[in-house]
Amino acid sequence: MGRVTVYTRAGCPSCVAAEADVERICGELGVGWGAVDVDSDPELRAEYGDRVPVIVVDDREHGFWRVDEPRLRRDLAP
Repeated sequence: MGRVTVYTRAGCPSCVAAEADVERICGELGVGWGAVDVDSDPELRAEYGDRVPVIVVDDREHGFWRVDEPRLRRDLAP
């Protein structure tokens, strides 16, 4: 997994939008990213519940429900 992880779930329109934003931003910056379905693991489902999508950068929660693009770009800058 890359520096950015999007915790998501199937059937979540906000998750689709967040993944698209993260894919675009990380692609432009050359940063690795991945997505994890919280429903694939009971612990993840318990931790994130209905807060998805959750964006995590370098193993620290960066935000949830939407991507704050200026902040994400700033935090991914070298």
